[in-house]
Amino acid sequence: YPDAAEIYGKRARPIEMRYVDPMRDHAPEPMPPEQHVWIRTVDSMPDDPRLNQCLLAYASDMTLIDTSYRPHAVNWRDQNFQVASLDHAMWFHRPVRTDEWLLYHQDSPFSGGARGFSRGTFFDQSGQLIASCAQEGLIRLHS
Repeated sequence: YPDAAEIYGKRARPIEMRYVDPMRDHAPEPMPPEQHVWIRTVDSMPDDPRLNQCLLAYASDMTLIDTSYRPHAVNWRDQNFQVASLDHAMWFHRPVRTDEWLLYHQDSPFSGGARGFSRGTFFDQSGQLIASCAQEGLIRLHS
C-alpha cells in the first residue's frame, strides 16, 4: 500500500491542527520528544459538555504517540513503520469548547523496547489547564 500514508495524510478530518514545530516527513531528523499543537474542531459545536469532552478525547489520540518517536528520526510514512495505541487515559479538569483554539502540549519521557510513553495537557486561550492525558504505544520499524 505505497499510497496509503499519503491518502491518510490528506483525508478530511473533523479536527484542525496547527503544529508549532512540525516534523519533517520526507527528511526526518532527531527532534526533542516534545511538541505543541493548536487544535480546534472544523465546525461549530453545540453547548454540550459531554460532546465536547468526547471530541477532545478523540483529538488527544491523533498526535500524542508521535512525540515518542520524534527523537528517533523515523518517517511515519515508511511502509515498515508500525504504530498503535496500547492504552490511553484522559482527565478533564474544566469545561471545554472544542470549537475554540486549544494548545495541546505533549511530551514523551520514555521510548524504547518498541514502546513509547507520552503525556499531554490542553490549555485554553487564557492559559488555563483544561484536560490531561497519557498514552502508551507500540512503535516498531520492521526490516
